[in-house]
Amino acid sequence: MPRIAFKMKLHPGQQDEYKRRHDALWPELENLLKETGISAYSIFLDEKTLDLFGVLNIEDPERLDDLPRHPVMQRWWAYMADIMETNPDNSPVSVPLREVFYLP
Repeated sequence: MPRIAFKMKLHPGQQDEYKRRHDALWPELENLLKETGISAYSIFLDEKTLDLFGVLNIEDPERLDDLPRHPVMQRWWAYMADIMETNPDNSPVSVPLREVFYLP
């Protein structure tokens, strides 16, 4: 199963709020992610730089292209926009990362 990795950036002082919001992840967002074929999704924080590192498994990476059109995804992005770097459409500024090592 393909893995996707990316990084994002928090605004200073928003570490606890970011965690709080994800601890209360909306059930409809969780369902959307799972229905899209996403599993084993983790986000890690570098507390020194405020970089967020995400990694997920996806059955078909092309299905990620459909997520921005879903209203629940758009609402989540709007909800998170005040605590992290975002694009004009409220999607997080996300930088894809290239895998250079994997030990299964």
